[in-house]
Amino acid sequence: MIWIIIGFVGQAMFTLRFVIQWIASEKAKKSIVPNAFWYFSIAGSLTLLVYAIHRRDPVFIVGQSTGSFIYLRNLYLIKKNRKSTSNQ
Repeated sequence: MIWIIIGFVGQAMFTLRFVIQWIASEKAKKSIVPNAFWYFSIAGSLTLLVYAIHRRDPVFIVGQSTGSFIYLRNLYLIKKNRKSTSNQ
């Protein structure tokens, strides 16, 4: 039962990223991707990855591993851009 809960928690975090992006875009009256989107993407993806590993599902494992890398890379680029902008 704990693994079902872990799976649903991961899916909920993954779904919340779209809700956060939608709310931020509505407030800004344009399409934007807030940093919280990437944090929820990572949290959801890593939680689902743990669940996929437990289930021994290679398709799910590859998909979540790839996504996690992309989300981490985006946060790295955001942080790097902030540093270069603040140094100017």
